[in-house]
Amino acid sequence: MKFTCTKENLNQGLHIVTGIASKPSNLPILSNILIVATESGVELASTNLEISVKAYVRAKTEIPGSFTVPAKTFLDYVGLLTDERVEVELKNNELSVRGGSSSTKIKGLPSDEYPVIPDVEEVHAYTMTCADLKRTLSQVVFAAAKNDIRPELSGVYVSFAKNEEKTLTVAATDSYRLAEARMDMLQGTDEMVGIVPARTIQECIRLLSLKSDQEDEQTVRIWVSDSQIAMRHNLFEMNSRLIDGHYPDYTQIIPAEYKTTAHIDKDVLSNSMKAASLFTTSGVNAVALSLQPKENIVHVSSTSTQTGEHDASIDADISGEDNSILLNHRYVLEGLSHMETPKVLFEMNSPDTPCLFKPKGESAYLYIVMPIRQ
Repeated sequence: MKFTCTKENLNQGLHIVTGIASKPSNLPILSNILIVATESGVELASTNLEISVKAYVRAKTEIPGSFTVPAKTFLDYVGLLTDERVEVELKNNELSVRGGSSSTKIKGLPSDEYPVIPDVEEVHAYTMTCADLKRTLSQVVFAAAKNDIRPELSGVYVSFAKNEEKTLTVAATDSYRLAEARMDMLQGTDEMVGIVPARTIQECIRLLSLKSDQEDEQTVRIWVSDSQIAMRHNLFEMNSRLIDGHYPDYTQIIPAEYKTTAHIDKDVLSNSMKAASLFTTSGVNAVALSLQPKENIVHVSSTSTQTGEHDASIDADISGEDNSILLNHRYVLEGLSHMETPKVLFEMNSPDTPCLFKPKGESAYLYIVMPIRQ
């Protein structure tokens, strides 16, 4: 194997595939990346057996071939090269990398020991803009469960083109809070649902963030089958297994109407919640919100036997009944951080039922928080 390419192209490809390979694994070879040089260019690939990522690097290949080397070592070394032209050659089971006056040899493993990466099953195809997809996924993935006790809750529910509308709906819940976001797609009317591992969604966001400053392609293609989801954008491709199971009907916990509604400045509410968080019991994170429509005031308070107590009043436009609720400040702050409007809508019914936060004037995103039982 022998090829020549620019440092910029190789560095870009390595950044794409190294995210998966750098995670700890029981199989040492999974910390390597697979390099395949063909006459049409160079393909870099990595997998953790759940997710696989491929990157395509423009290169001039003199001798086709394949090999695997430690991902982080290769990435770190290429990043330090000062010459724009990089020569890569396989010699005696070592990868020789030369750039200008600098050269190194990286020990690796034969490519036939690397797990086979399945080809993408191109069924149920959809097209959407990268910026919208990245924002929509970011708005929900943080709410997925962090453990696999209930595997379906460790993933993100995706629903494509329900009722033949060109809409993607995504949702995540850990049973303590729920985030749902919707976005318009450019193409695709096949109705399809699935549960995507949260790790896959996070990797998708990372890859789209790497490409966000590129001018060449602003759309992403997605394919979904019964067991796989795949994404292709510009010079990379990612596929992942889907979580087997049925996602709970989360729409049942979204109240149809509310007794108290408040429009609150998002930054003011965030700052007040942060201040109150300094005076909460660790592990409980309880902050009390008391809504008083007659005074148009939201009282934010917290108490800790160790640090003291906090009380603040926020001006708000409130309608309906007097009401109060005890919430986990971390859940509230995480939801608010994904809302882009200056004001947020806060609605509730009672101290014992779920409450809702959403950006004022926007219908594509909602965030439900379960109360702390008093």
